[in-house]
Amino acid sequence: MEVWLHAFSFAGRVAPLARQAEEWGFDGLLVADSQNLNADVWIELALAAAATERIGLGPGVTNPVTRHPAVTASAAATLQAETGGRAVLGLGRGDSALAQIGRRPVHLAELERALVEVQGYLSGDEVELEDGTRSRIAWLPDPSLPKVPVAVAATGPHVIEIAARHAEHVDFTVGAEPERVRWAVETARAAGAPSLGAYVNVAVHDDRAVARDLVRGSVAIFARFAAEGAPPDGLSEVTRAGIERLSSSYDESRHGHAGAAHARELEGEFIDRFALAGPADEVAARVRELAALGIERIVVVPGSLDVDPKRVQETTAAFARDVIPALAD
Repeated sequence: MEVWLHAFSFAGRVAPLARQAEEWGFDGLLVADSQNLNADVWIELALAAAATERIGLGPGVTNPVTRHPAVTASAAATLQAETGGRAVLGLGRGDSALAQIGRRPVHLAELERALVEVQGYLSGDEVELEDGTRSRIAWLPDPSLPKVPVAVAATGPHVIEIAARHAEHVDFTVGAEPERVRWAVETARAAGAPSLGAYVNVAVHDDRAVARDLVRGSVAIFARFAAEGAPPDGLSEVTRAGIERLSSSYDESRHGHAGAAHARELEGEFIDRFALAGPADEVAARVRELAALGIERIVVVPGSLDVDPKRVQETTAAFARDVIPALAD
């Protein structure tokens, strides 16, 4: 199983974190793209690329509204060229990046069209846009480099199916309950998805209450996704009830904040089921359980936007020290 790290794009923090993630043994780093809440993702990824030699890098995730597919493809191809083939392009329907400018996540047809366009641009093909305009990226780098792979963040069955048709990777955002992940895996396999991953909220700490508090804000982000059109397949009653409450109380102005009222209201049992929060041996056992279900790659989301960066670093270091080696056993 590959183990990637997710980070929020704070100026001055991403490059040092990327360097540390490489030393810790992570396979890659994905950086959030949310222009009103974080620094520019592509600038930070460029700095991360200059600071590292091995790990994969990319946005986790960008969207087809705030950046045109041609702009996104060109940026991803640039990162691929400058890193010698370490780029990955994470794409989704859009969340806080769109909410902060009064927009909703894109419709399924728009996501699918954007995926087709991005893949065409990255392959060097001429792309026909919705208005009939035809264009291509003429400057693509050395053809000996592989095409930038595209990974779609997916929660509901229709996005999973679209991703299976048009992307190299599907990365689920469905939480960590085994039956829910099993449903997502079966849905993706039925649609022919070639590679399966999962974003997972993770906090390693011997004190379970501390671990829960570290990820409250980020758990709320991913749990809210499950309220937006995804069927309840595989959700326990505890998780289903928590998601329903969250969907009615989510405060977009406190997006990703552990201290937000909607995050503070999340029950301990809900967080225990939806995330991996607790001692290292338990976290490792649950990651192995995800691998047994068919997950080939996890993206570790280690903290919330408003948590002290030192505390996030501590729990991430604990994961690297005590969980990553255990996964190789």
